[in-house]
Amino acid sequence: MKTLLGALAALALGAPVPAAALGICFEGSYPPFSEVGADGVPVGFDIDIARALCAEIGESCDFVQTRWTEMIPALRGGRCDAIVASMSDTPERRELIDFTVPYYRSPVRFVGPEAAPGGADWPGAHVIGVQLGTVNQSYMARHFPGTPLRLYGNQEHLLLDLYAGRVDAVMGEGAQLDTGFLRTPAGKGFVFIGAPMFDPAIQGTGAAVGVRKADAALRDRLSAAIEAIRRSGAYRAIEGKYFAADISGG
Repeated sequence: MKTLLGALAALALGAPVPAAALGICFEGSYPPFSEVGADGVPVGFDIDIARALCAEIGESCDFVQTRWTEMIPALRGGRCDAIVASMSDTPERRELIDFTVPYYRSPVRFVGPEAAPGGADWPGAHVIGVQLGTVNQSYMARHFPGTPLRLYGNQEHLLLDLYAGRVDAVMGEGAQLDTGFLRTPAGKGFVFIGAPMFDPAIQGTGAAVGVRKADAALRDRLSAAIEAIRRSGAYRAIEGKYFAADISGG
């Protein structure tokens, strides 16, 4: 969070004022977008993007690990200044917070065992795992209302149950499921089922940085920073560390 009291104290003592820190809410269980290393340091695409944006606007990042379902309450309650957590800019969320321009876009996809039937009537009555409070849950409710769902608090638990056979398949962001699961040893024997899916009415314009409605100036600074790292090539360098395909959406 912004260290206002510390800055005022430094001024009173005549000491140099430290650079402001921007509180960044992240989840930490969504590889390769965000996870926490053995040393306790957050890593991943979202983390690198956040650091690049902070550098662009002349601030440091103060990362605040937050459960997915608590992200928006944490932001509105002042626990962080921005959400950089693969959060889609949707009309429902805009009723509560504001968003920058999008920084990536990824369709949703099903993943299941290689022997999964697929076909035109998929998923039918198969049990599908999705993360609670995500656009994936909303997509299933609108497009596959008769399909039974099992809801999970985070992606890690969802994929563990897929691996253990407690769900028939999962739905999630294609980019995350590809790099964070299918290309790992745990993903052996699992495949994408069907084609990529994207519904702008549900998934909005893509993933963007969330800010409080009162922080229009911060929103605009971060939006300008997103455009700046796209122009400079910094975005492509970060993207290339994690993904073979272009997820920029631009």
